[in-house]
Amino acid sequence: MTSDEIRDTFRQFFEQNGHLAQRGASLIPPASDTSALFIVAGMHPLKAYFAGSEQPPATRLTTCQPSFRTVDIENVGMTARHLTMFEMLGNFSFGDYFKREAISFAWDLSRHGFGLREEDIWVTVFGGDDELGVGPDQEAIDLWLEVGMPRERIVQCPRAENFWESGPTGPCGPDSELYLDLGVERGKPDDLPGGENERFLEFWNLVFMQYDQNPANRLTALPKRNIDTGMGLNRMAAIKQGKETVFETDQFAPLIALGEELSGVRYGASFATDRALRILADHARAATFLIADGVVPSNEERGYVLRRIMRRAILQGRRTLGLAPGFMQRYQAVVTELMGHEYSQLLRGRQSVSRWLSSEEESFGRTLEDGGKLLEELIERARGHGDEGISAADAFRLHDTHGFPIDLTLELVAEHGLGVDEQGFEQLMEEQRRQSRASGARVADGGRSLREQAGELSVQAGFQTEFKGYEATVVSTTVGALAGGVTGQGGLGADGHGVDAHGDDGRAGGGPLLVKLVESPFYATGGGQVHDQGYIECEHGDCRATVEDVLRLGDDQVVALRVERGTLRAGERVLARVDRDKRHAVACNHTATHLLHAALRERLGDHVHQAGSYVGPDKLRFDFTHNGALSAEDVEAVEARVNDLIVQALPVRALTTTLDQARAMGAMALFGEKYGEVVRMVEVGDADATDTVVSRELCGGTHVRSTAEVGVFKLLAETSSAANVRRIEAVTGPVALATLRRHERRLLEAATILRVTAEAVPETTKGLRETVRSLERQLREGGGRAATDEDALLGAARKVEGGPGFKLIASVVEGPAGQDLLDLADRLCARLGEGAVVLGVIAGDKAEIVACVAPALVDRGAHAGAAVRAGAELLGGGGGGRAAAARAGGRDLTRLPDAVDAAAVVISSAINQ
Repeated sequence: MTSDEIRDTFRQFFEQNGHLAQRGASLIPPASDTSALFIVAGMHPLKAYFAGSEQPPATRLTTCQPSFRTVDIENVGMTARHLTMFEMLGNFSFGDYFKREAISFAWDLSRHGFGLREEDIWVTVFGGDDELGVGPDQEAIDLWLEVGMPRERIVQCPRAENFWESGPTGPCGPDSELYLDLGVERGKPDDLPGGENERFLEFWNLVFMQYDQNPANRLTALPKRNIDTGMGLNRMAAIKQGKETVFETDQFAPLIALGEELSGVRYGASFATDRALRILADHARAATFLIADGVVPSNEERGYVLRRIMRRAILQGRRTLGLAPGFMQRYQAVVTELMGHEYSQLLRGRQSVSRWLSSEEESFGRTLEDGGKLLEELIERARGHGDEGISAADAFRLHDTHGFPIDLTLELVAEHGLGVDEQGFEQLMEEQRRQSRASGARVADGGRSLREQAGELSVQAGFQTEFKGYEATVVSTTVGALAGGVTGQGGLGADGHGVDAHGDDGRAGGGPLLVKLVESPFYATGGGQVHDQGYIECEHGDCRATVEDVLRLGDDQVVALRVERGTLRAGERVLARVDRDKRHAVACNHTATHLLHAALRERLGDHVHQAGSYVGPDKLRFDFTHNGALSAEDVEAVEARVNDLIVQALPVRALTTTLDQARAMGAMALFGEKYGEVVRMVEVGDADATDTVVSRELCGGTHVRSTAEVGVFKLLAETSSAANVRRIEAVTGPVALATLRRHERRLLEAATILRVTAEAVPETTKGLRETVRSLERQLREGGGRAATDEDALLGAARKVEGGPGFKLIASVVEGPAGQDLLDLADRLCARLGEGAVVLGVIAGDKAEIVACVAPALVDRGAHAGAAVRAGAELLGGGGGGRAAAARAGGRDLTRLPDAVDAAAVVISSAINQ
């Protein structure tokens, strides 16, 4: 039975038993789920249904869900079954059937669908736990006996093995696992399922969610009992295809064969080459899926994990198997051929995946060359000094400055019998993360976030708010439920007996008032767009409350209000009004992001995808995947193209269609967003009249009706957001016009100072710059010390205007390099006070750049690491560091002055944005 047949058999069986089959979700969780970077289990995309915060499309679902985990990444290639990416088959019940049906389904499908012999199937059940105060799961035991399972093949296991818990508190329950007896020759006669042996192979887990644990070890029955099951498709494939390992099954054998072909190595020849072939097969497959789902290599979060598995694969391919460059794309082609028919994103993203795999393989080749030399020096020094290994600081420098992954450092150092101060390295990493970590969620009473409170209110209310904001900005509606106010307790129902919420500042009880409207015109934060602003007024009585937040809960919402006067009660009739001016400004910016996305793809290529956005009334910010800074010509062309589309006054309309139809029409989807079978697609252009639609995107945001309403688009900045992710900031409409007028005033001021016409300012400034560089060069060649003299550099500090302003030193110097250069910058920064320093130097065949930023400027948004990364891009290199101090380098010596200028611009822009 092939893997495809296993998937189809499972899906069809449960469809025949009343389940709705849903396509597997993206490996990227929805933006509202911050619990994990990736989908890690079959039930993961369905968590909101289990929690009751969202309504499932049916009470019975079945899925085949791609999942990704790296918790056991070191075991991949070492064992027969460990994978990073795998497919989980599952059937789920939300308050519908329970243990009887789940056990019956599993028994029936295992025997008749997959043809497993009854006498080979064993099961484990929960054996009870004194701490929880519950005994064995006798109900499950009786139900297994009822379907025909002999008692001697029902094994009771402890809490650690057969009791599922979502965390220290929350939903939980016993589970029952199905095992296949592979034969006594694989172990001993007294082996049992759940023990440490190779005789029994688990293939299906049935979780019976029936308790709520709160506090820890105290169980109460859930009002609705749920079923969550999971079967590993790849493990079942090994069983049905009679293979010893998953790497010999039909999804992996062609990838192993490709490695044999490219390397000339035979699978089975040695453990080292077998391990390398397995790692390459698994990691290349996982990387192909991750990139197709919108992840790009970077040094942060998902991008870091992707980069890690790609580099582990590349390392095995180059060092162990001796593969020639370009092999990652060969693996991608095989993965796409094997699985593209089931996962269409592999076909749609073929070009983009190929580009990123090629780029990372090439860049990591340089990393292996540069970082490898430094690591060799560190290893030799450690051995020469008799040290046990290399220091945390050196390992961090390899990681932060040279992009050398810590796991690679550990692996290579271990080959020489040395170690690494991992604890110290983690402390340095945590310090870096702490400094760059964004502020956390808003927290209200009792330490609970507003979102947690809103979720509780939504569940208790028992109804879903109907969003009317696409059609109207003023809605007459009813307060269906509320929570907060004087007592901080919730009030429900429409009988007028809810909680009074009043106070001069609207924050009685320490938090805002949370309100569930029956109908709402307010857009909830989501898809990069900020929530609507506005207010609510009672239709009868003197009460008014302003909107502070609109929290999105799947397709539902809760409004956070600040009461200005009067009292709001459940059942109250109110008028909900959106601030129309701010809504229109947001709509202009949102439509402009769609135009910008289209213009970028036209100019740069189809590999460009949205990687994040901010759409507010003040500006728009658009992050997109691209592996290099845009040239001045690119920036000019993109801005011109967006304005051209605005001038054309193209119609903008929202269509409701099926997800498959939208994809067939070429609609772009936001990676990580969860879409149902029916979607809203925003289209720019008129296909019926002109057949020139310039943009189609799946989008739930608010938009203008014609691109002409956007008025004008002004691109403010194009910078790096993360590795392989660029960021554009722009403004539209009146804000853009004000920006253009301000730029015009500054140009005229510069012309007056220079005593030239406005048109002559660029050339005159360029001439002055060349004069300064010539004088600096003369000083260096004449042996003068002005270029490195601290007093001279302090004297060259310039005042950067904007806000409180700050002092900035940006200069190419002579002499100090490496840590000495960073120390010089640090001393200068301390002497400046509230300022920043960017220095560059030519050291041998490499150009180095460092930056130091005063703590006060870090608090205002400046980041030394981001600054030197921008400079290093021009040098053809890389690097980074902390917000307060960082260094980088590259080999293009001719662009060092430009790199110093670019780093200085990043610091100035961050502070003045």
